[in-house]
Amino acid sequence: MFEDMTEQEARQRILDEVSAFCDTFHNQRKPYIPGDRINYAGRVYDHDEMVNLVDASLEFWLTSGHWTDAFEKGLGEYLGVPYVSLVNSGSSANLLAFMALTVPELGKRRVNRGDEIITVAAGFPTTVTPMIQYGAVPVFVDVTLPNADIDVTQLEAAYSEKTKAVMVAHTLGNPFDLKAVKAFCDEHDLWLIEDNCDALGSKYTLDGTERFTGTIGDIGTSSFYPPHHMTMGEGGAVYTRNEKLHIIVRSLRDWGRDCRCPSGKDNCCGHRFDGQYGELPRGYDHKYTYSHFGYNLKATDLQASIGCAQLAKFPGFVERRKANFARLKEGLAGLDERIMLPVATPNSDPSWFGFLITCKGDLDRREVVEYIEDHGVQTRALFAGNIIKHPCFDEMRASGEGYRVIGDLSVTNTIMDKSFWVGVYPGMTDEMIDYMAATIGKAVAR
Repeated sequence: MFEDMTEQEARQRILDEVSAFCDTFHNQRKPYIPGDRINYAGRVYDHDEMVNLVDASLEFWLTSGHWTDAFEKGLGEYLGVPYVSLVNSGSSANLLAFMALTVPELGKRRVNRGDEIITVAAGFPTTVTPMIQYGAVPVFVDVTLPNADIDVTQLEAAYSEKTKAVMVAHTLGNPFDLKAVKAFCDEHDLWLIEDNCDALGSKYTLDGTERFTGTIGDIGTSSFYPPHHMTMGEGGAVYTRNEKLHIIVRSLRDWGRDCRCPSGKDNCCGHRFDGQYGELPRGYDHKYTYSHFGYNLKATDLQASIGCAQLAKFPGFVERRKANFARLKEGLAGLDERIMLPVATPNSDPSWFGFLITCKGDLDRREVVEYIEDHGVQTRALFAGNIIKHPCFDEMRASGEGYRVIGDLSVTNTIMDKSFWVGVYPGMTDEMIDYMAATIGKAVAR
């Protein structure tokens, strides 16, 4: 098959065939028929992603390499931050972001066991998991409706001498009140981690400057799991403007090693065998010197190659999400007495991940959701609802130790009982959005 071809010619032939295969068997969209299943999210891709994936596989590098470098550079340029680290999931990104605050190099600002981190209970568990695993104490404050973002009026009540950081997510793409949270963190010299996994592409204007969410605090995180704003299958990222934090994140991601050589390269610093580290013999191999207790949380070039193609399409994804959100909200106008609809946070321009709906009065969320699901529209609860109600908190709840709660979390419990959301991802057509609106309207009016 490849006789009389150079390797590059053979590779190009394979990639041309892959492109044609994708166009023939993956991207022939069937016309939408009302009643067809509408998933809340899905992969949006074409032959670019598949060609990149096969191209990376033909290199057979398998771990992180030049595709990873290209993706980190591209995401950094998009977000306007100098330091990006690709990892294997958004959960790993949250783990690394939090762990970076626990290292000795940070001195008095280091998060120690028993220190407190302000967060919310109405969210995804892996925003909180790193705190619990490390032995820090999450301090849960309530959220507000209609947006399910942190209630900033409770921040001062949550603060104590042990508080070291605020770690909270932008719910369903709608930024939390960054002006208030940032001012609170600055006043008390606290770290701010923005869990940006549901909000990549969202913007917030602070002090007259519009910036992407995830870049206003000290560290931001993203997820590239298939339902998210862009995908590479599994994957995530940690980003920051702080070089010191970036160096720590890279060390923790790469086994905790002191060496900063990329995979497959040695002695970039020229001092591999002449340093003194800890109580090791002088000249011990710097490639195998560990300054932190870390992990291997890298992604592969196979994943990064898909991400590079997705990143090129990403601005269009964001605009489509905004358009779908606006169309769905217009389609649900007039139902204010029965349901509460989301509103963009002041000073924000959300890249919507989902459309949150909260049932009012005696309207039963479960009955509404069952009707909508039975008519072909996929729904989701707002993640954990109230994380401290889950079995993973049974022991801590019983002992009354390991976390604190400010107030009664009444709005969080309302969300647990009365809220659900539907998708607005870029694969949805106007016809699908209109069907969703009509179906939700019928469910609410029953």
